[in-house]
Amino acid sequence: MEEASPVKSAREQAPGVTIPAPADERPGAMREAMFYERLPDGKALCHLCAHECGIARGRTGICGARAYYEDKLVSLVWGHPLAEHVDPIEKKPLYHFLPGTRAYSVGTAGCNFACAHCQNADISQIEAAALTPGAERTPGDIMRSALNSGSSSIAFTYTEPTVFFEYSLDTARLAREKGLKNVWVTNGYLMEEPARTIAPFLDAANVDLKAFSEETYRTLCKARLEPVKENIRLLKELGVWVEVTTLVIPGVNDDPAQLKGIAEFLASVGKDIPWHVSRFHPAFKLTDRPPTPLGSLNLAWELGKNAGLRHVYQGNIPGSGHENTYCHHCGEP
Repeated sequence: MEEASPVKSAREQAPGVTIPAPADERPGAMREAMFYERLPDGKALCHLCAHECGIARGRTGICGARAYYEDKLVSLVWGHPLAEHVDPIEKKPLYHFLPGTRAYSVGTAGCNFACAHCQNADISQIEAAALTPGAERTPGDIMRSALNSGSSSIAFTYTEPTVFFEYSLDTARLAREKGLKNVWVTNGYLMEEPARTIAPFLDAANVDLKAFSEETYRTLCKARLEPVKENIRLLKELGVWVEVTTLVIPGVNDDPAQLKGIAEFLASVGKDIPWHVSRFHPAFKLTDRPPTPLGSLNLAWELGKNAGLRHVYQGNIPGSGHENTYCHHCGEP
């Protein structure tokens, strides 16, 4: 088992799972988590994400959002969003999914990554157990707010939707019934069974592919690269519209080999996958790096096009010339 403070992690075969009925209008309910098993040593083994934490009673997993209480693994964040906003769908960023529409965006506390450059560290890098819960917002509340805002979709974003999986799933079910689309903005670090469970209710996903080196993933995010690659393939196979974002960080993932590796990998999955290469700005614990030079983003764009990707975009650089969509047949905007 892999050490992960304050609990240990293990990687074992995930058990079969029965999807619980939607928990919509249960005030004060603490939602039992999905995808776990009880171990003989008194711990719960969580099979939600690729960390597969072994969680002792009264403790949380790496994400800080799931805890083992009274022989049940529970979600500490079900019904307790910390951020709700109406955003353009392009901000996710999704450029080829319902363009020009609005997405009702929601996120809770916690994350299963520990990125040194996290822009939402004030809500992602905290344990939900340490928070004083505000007013509960049921999945029905979120769905109604989305409809009232004139949004076409609900985006589960800001932190990591994997760690509020049950809340996302319950909300997505209701949203689908009302004609709303569902979007995940995700690091792609979930296990296969949860991915297959959410996919029927998921219309689009932007997956953050942070690097193309296991060492970079380990040092930058305290995670692994391979599960992310596997889930990009899987979501695509399951019919979810996939776009990918890479924040290009000087001296971390901007070397030509990594950028070329990402471009060629994405092209091997599907040349229609839009790749967003975005400019880094110092944030959180990663303040010793300068903003990404435009030359690095131009290199990434060229490598993406050379690999055969039909749509490569530059983000966080207004007026760069690579923010518009062009027909890959005739080249017209």
